[in-house]
Amino acid sequence: MSINMEAMRAKYKALQNKGNGGSNKDMFWRPEDGETTIRIVPTADGDPFKEFWFHYNLGKNPGFLSPKKNFGEADPLDDFVRTLFNERTDESVKMAKSLMARQRFFSPVLVRGEEEKGVRIWGYGKTAYQELLQLVLNPDYGDITDVAEGTDLVIQYGKPPGAQFPQTSITPRRRPSKLSDSEDTTKEYLESIADFDTLFERKTPEQVKTMLDEFLLDDGDAEEVSAENSKYGTKTTSKSSVDDAFADLLGSK
Repeated sequence: MSINMEAMRAKYKALQNKGNGGSNKDMFWRPEDGETTIRIVPTADGDPFKEFWFHYNLGKNPGFLSPKKNFGEADPLDDFVRTLFNERTDESVKMAKSLMARQRFFSPVLVRGEEEKGVRIWGYGKTAYQELLQLVLNPDYGDITDVAEGTDLVIQYGKPPGAQFPQTSITPRRRPSKLSDSEDTTKEYLESIADFDTLFERKTPEQVKTMLDEFLLDDGDAEEVSAENSKYGTKTTSKSSVDDAFADLLGSK
């Protein structure tokens, strides 16, 4: 019996992903302008929609996981954001909104037409998440991730006329389909899903405090950093949208 080279290639791809510990930016997928068809791949725990919280805009630091929102740990930045909100000035509230943790969701997906790239991770926002949940709960479709009778999804991404930011729409295909025509390949897809716990570097509360201190200093002397001056004299690197900040995060991996 000859060796199954398709299965061997899938094994090699899975080994590369696991060896990188989730740090390979090629593991992530972002929709380009226009239409793309994807399939959400089922996970072993039965929940292919993973939720994480990120902080952005802390100086030149890329986005990072919120210790409090994700792990229930002490979070100096979260405390600082609460302080800013409590001051209730226009300036403090603006900065608080820039630094507060943002919700992001992730699913393992297979991009149709790019199956040779294997299972990748799609990161998306709350609106897309709500659409996906509504689809999952729709009895007309059942389990959209089923490897034998699941549903492909058409992703339409782009900026409509007059819109400030790009938008994502999700349309299910009318007919069910297999994840793959090969049982061996399907098995390799399922085994190659990245470990979500290793996708992003985890910052300790001490590391977050150091980053916050550096952000507040704004090239000044630590002893001179105090309430109002340090909080609002610092320049922020706000992005035009959370999607842009998230793209920078993935590009830094």
